[in-house]
Amino acid sequence: MEPRLATAATTNDDCTQWKFSVKSGTKFTNGEPVDAAAFVRGWNRSVNPELASDVSYHLDGIVGYEKVRSGKAKELSGLSAPDATSLRVKLAASDCEFDKKTAHTVFSPIPKAAGTGENKKFADEPIGNGPFKMAGKWDHNKKISLVRNDGYGLEKAKIGRVDITLLNDQSMFDLEYQGFQTGLFDYAHVPPGQLRAAEAKFKPAGKWVTQDVNGMNYLLPITDQGPLKSRDARLAISYAIDRQAITKGLYKGYQRPASSIIPPALPKSYQDGLCASCLKPDAKKAKEHAKAAGLKPGTELSLVFNTGVGHDQWIQAVGKQLEDTLGLKVKLRGKSFREGLEAEQSADATGLFRYSWGADYPTPDNYLYPLLHSGSIAKDKSGEVMGDNRSRYSNLKFDKLVDKARATKDEKKRIRLYKQAEKVAMDDMALIPTFHRSEYRLAAKDKFNGLDVLSFGESPILEGLSLK
Repeated sequence: MEPRLATAATTNDDCTQWKFSVKSGTKFTNGEPVDAAAFVRGWNRSVNPELASDVSYHLDGIVGYEKVRSGKAKELSGLSAPDATSLRVKLAASDCEFDKKTAHTVFSPIPKAAGTGENKKFADEPIGNGPFKMAGKWDHNKKISLVRNDGYGLEKAKIGRVDITLLNDQSMFDLEYQGFQTGLFDYAHVPPGQLRAAEAKFKPAGKWVTQDVNGMNYLLPITDQGPLKSRDARLAISYAIDRQAITKGLYKGYQRPASSIIPPALPKSYQDGLCASCLKPDAKKAKEHAKAAGLKPGTELSLVFNTGVGHDQWIQAVGKQLEDTLGLKVKLRGKSFREGLEAEQSADATGLFRYSWGADYPTPDNYLYPLLHSGSIAKDKSGEVMGDNRSRYSNLKFDKLVDKARATKDEKKRIRLYKQAEKVAMDDMALIPTFHRSEYRLAAKDKFNGLDVLSFGESPILEGLSLK
């Protein structure tokens, strides 16, 4: 990470108070200043319960968060802007990585024109402070067009326009791939079943892009109810899966088996082989753990996955392995991506879900806290999970290690604590690792410089592109 709009970030000894210096002289595309008050406005807006942000929990450490979310207050009492370039933040508990979290888009500054509540005009024609701006309205389910923001306060983009086509999420990878081949798109994902053919065709032409990214793939077990409530049941599932057979047979080596919660993209924190049951399948151990859990042959197990982006085959393979090894009756439930997320959140969720996570900021905390900390479950009155801990995992020892890590200013000591917390969660099989996150793209590198680099969010860095 490097300073850009925040030219400096400093904290006190226990990391409960933060000071940010905001670069002066930059503006939103409507001419409003991007000052410290714009950040206060934006962060308060993200927490506003009227707008129901699913990711507002990233701000939950700021003093006053619970009062705003509950409707007892309108603004975070821990935020202040004493002048145009100074932002002050008070936290309810120590967090020595709070500065990293501010890279998440939920911490964006917001112009006055956005208002404080629902605003359809702002939703369809958002006003930002980035290198591009909207060219007209968001054309729902069709397209978004961007043009260069010539008033951008940092390094200006080199290309003048970006047209983004919005595709049906049930078939988007196939449509992207077809569109790239016909020249409609300059950039596309590759359907898993086409990886070998695509590499053979486009790599010699210099249009092949591959990168290990800041994410991981898992199976998500529901841990508070249903057949996978016990650790033994989850271990039985993990031992019954032959990850190597899937990566070699279906993925032809384009994916690699995973054995940790934290990915190798964070090398200081990575613990290869932490998941012993992930290293190779073991039918005997799988059956032993199933017996200990009371997971009997014939037990029905729901396995939800999102369709249209290449998961169908490997999910079917996992289902068959579980049936063959443990005698379970696996019910595959294909859904749209949105429907899958809603099913994860549902109060009556049970079984397994196809799951992946791309980091929001570069620290192991972004895996351990949102995915597994008790504070990230956040059930509403109906029992739906509003946080990202969709497995409902709760372990006091794990929570204390993560909390202690957050309060540790020394990075080496902090990472040691995160590693201990990861081991606790891995021993509990709170998440079941499947594959590392290796991404493959096709890119018109004959037309553009810079299309061969994926951002931290696994997308092209648009402001870094230039015409050949």
